[in-house]
Amino acid sequence: MELSYILNELGEERENYFNAVSPPIIQTSNFTFKTVADFRQALGNEHDAMLYSRGHNPTINILRKKLAALDGAEDALVFSSGIAAISVPILSLLKQGDHAVVVENPYSWTIKLFNNFLPKFGISATFVDGAEVENIENAIQPNTKLIYLESPNTFSYELQDLQAVALIAKSKGILTMIDNSYCGPLYQQPISLGVDLVAQSATKYLGGHSDVVAGVLTGSNEIIAQIFNNEFMNIGPSLSPHSAWLLIRGLRTLPLRMQRSFETAKTITAWLQQHPAVDQVLWPFSPGFKRAELAQKQMKGCGSMFSFTLKDSSIQKIETFCDKLQHILMAVSWGGHESLVIPSIAGIAKEDYDAGNSRHQLIRMYAGLEDADYLIRDLEQALA
Repeated sequence: MELSYILNELGEERENYFNAVSPPIIQTSNFTFKTVADFRQALGNEHDAMLYSRGHNPTINILRKKLAALDGAEDALVFSSGIAAISVPILSLLKQGDHAVVVENPYSWTIKLFNNFLPKFGISATFVDGAEVENIENAIQPNTKLIYLESPNTFSYELQDLQAVALIAKSKGILTMIDNSYCGPLYQQPISLGVDLVAQSATKYLGGHSDVVAGVLTGSNEIIAQIFNNEFMNIGPSLSPHSAWLLIRGLRTLPLRMQRSFETAKTITAWLQQHPAVDQVLWPFSPGFKRAELAQKQMKGCGSMFSFTLKDSSIQKIETFCDKLQHILMAVSWGGHESLVIPSIAGIAKEDYDAGNSRHQLIRMYAGLEDADYLIRDLEQALA
């Protein structure tokens, strides 16, 4: 299926809504029926019926078709946040007594899910360095039901060999799931590499305008139906039709925005590597990146977020640099039109800062849609 068709036509039956180019926002909570028989059928099969917008909604369903196709998946679910797209399927797939193998340093709320929330239900997890496939394999226990990946992660960009992990998991009857927020569907296709479920924060590149919070999960018809019919409908983490419409709008320009940001990140990382005040730059497509070969193998392109450290790694110097930025905004998230920066020290109490801990020193930057020279001038004056 061609990308242009997915983004501009798939799921859009325009003759059903006055041949409008842009699909309408079907802002309704419920749907009517002409006969009791029709009503009875819908109540008995909410997986397929338009009954209540917590389950199905026409605007949301257009989005689901597009997102599934982008990932090369059979079906998709959309959620009110990225962490909901991670938490709900895990709650659906794991039960008391089950175990999960999780790669180190995933998204902070994913850590809390496995460390703080799931143990309440008798579900355990082992965190491992996923750089070596053997570490994941050795952590597998008789009750392991899930291997959870995040490649690359979104601060220090650790990668896992997705195909190798998927092969091990399938040989043992274990499900695999990945947070693919960094690359998105255009730059990495985990399902084609054998991964079962792909989650991502649609707040990022898919939305692209920093005006919607959403998540997406893609996978097989069987697994998505299981999640939909149980935990999804019971917990109710559904996306609003308006937010779905904003995501459809964002998809129209997804390839253009990602290519622009990628080129800008490439220019800025090359410039930073030559700056006398910068110690190291972490970006999967940098020539010196420690796992560049794997990145090139399983990623078609690279997200435009990278991290770097300063040669003077004192907390005062890092704070001064970030505070002096004039055009690069200090905020969480990424994927919008605006460039952003977030230093690790923002989440660390001053008394806990360890200048010898490289993760404490990291400054993460997302390159948005501004001109590269404009951003470099801002970095230069802040580094001076």
